[in-house]
Amino acid sequence: MLTAVPEQTIEATSLERPWRVVGQGAAALAAGMGIGRFAYTAILPLMLAHAGLSPQLGASLATANYIGYLLGAVAAIIAPAMAASRTTLRLSLVILIATLALMPLTHVGALWWLLRLVAGIASSLIFVVAVNAMLTGLRGHAHHLTGWAFGGIGAGIALSGVVVLILRTAGTWQQAWWTTAALTAVFTVIAWPLHASPTSPHAAPVPPRRGDAVGLRWFGALLVGYTLEGTGYIIAGTFLVAAIDQTAPGWVGSSAWILVGLGALPSSALWAWLSRTWSRPTLLLVALVVQAVGIALPVLVSGVAVALVSAVLFGATFLGIASLTLAVGAHLRIPRAVAILTTGYSVGQILGPLVVTPLLHQGYNQALLVGAALVALAAVATAALRHRFPHHLGPLPRRVDTAQPTHITIHPSDR
Repeated sequence: MLTAVPEQTIEATSLERPWRVVGQGAAALAAGMGIGRFAYTAILPLMLAHAGLSPQLGASLATANYIGYLLGAVAAIIAPAMAASRTTLRLSLVILIATLALMPLTHVGALWWLLRLVAGIASSLIFVVAVNAMLTGLRGHAHHLTGWAFGGIGAGIALSGVVVLILRTAGTWQQAWWTTAALTAVFTVIAWPLHASPTSPHAAPVPPRRGDAVGLRWFGALLVGYTLEGTGYIIAGTFLVAAIDQTAPGWVGSSAWILVGLGALPSSALWAWLSRTWSRPTLLLVALVVQAVGIALPVLVSGVAVALVSAVLFGATFLGIASLTLAVGAHLRIPRAVAILTTGYSVGQILGPLVVTPLLHQGYNQALLVGAALVALAAVATAALRHRFPHHLGPLPRRVDTAQPTHITIHPSDR
């Protein structure tokens, strides 16, 4: 016997799964990136003050994590089955929790370095599997849903900042690591049911025709800009809290990191919404300029309010820049664009702490200025994208002139 299902129930069921994917994906990114990768920024001042950590070793630990992140990304490219494996996701989450919980059990720099390296590998694999799962699970739904899922990174950053703010006066650096491990475990429980991408990882990619890869001239500028962004942004992402701590009361640095997370939480969804009206190259240029200003602000102008504004500007741009860049790369139809751009970004992140390590003897202000300068250079490189950008390759934003010439020649055999 068939029973009629109310229309409202059908609509609710159709909406339930996408938002469940958003929640599970956001939890995975909060664990793998927001806490597993970025909690170190908030805990770094506590380790500098109470764990015998030097600024130089602090930079080295950051570099270890970024090397691990690059290794994880390369592993997912070499063994694509890993990028579509729920087992990879779950195992990486468990390993990440273990690395966080083990950090307080030693004072040996080499062991800290190894733990942050393994944490970087785990974070990278969590990111790859979770993003693949979300893009598959949210296919056909509004783009802003994926943006909100990426907001999980911001939520993880904010929560790790709250933990450290509380423990600055009522706890220890060891308790900070153990608490972040516990938070990661909570997010792991939420992310555990996330389905990996059902597409066959062994399927050979279809090579584009010669006429499809028409965006090569713009892609070079995009890759240079994104690599510079990776180098510049990670300097602030590693040392912003420690720099603010040098010139402001202790609570300000942790509060700033909370604001970074809160600013990042809606940022991807916001930039995706703006890209329906304005071109992505224009938005990318604006975001890079705003980020450069935000990184330099606490060095150029002192004060609590300025430090907090800097945190908001940084948080509101770093995820947006990443999502806009990857979207532009896909728009330009370059084979393996996302993998190439992510590799450049990862290399930049490794170089960032190494570039500024010699400057850390005099504090963190010079390091932040170098980071701001590198992001400004990224904006200069990215500005080249706005010259005759091939908007016609994808949906046109409302503020883009459809008659804009592109001077792209497609071989007759490719038509």
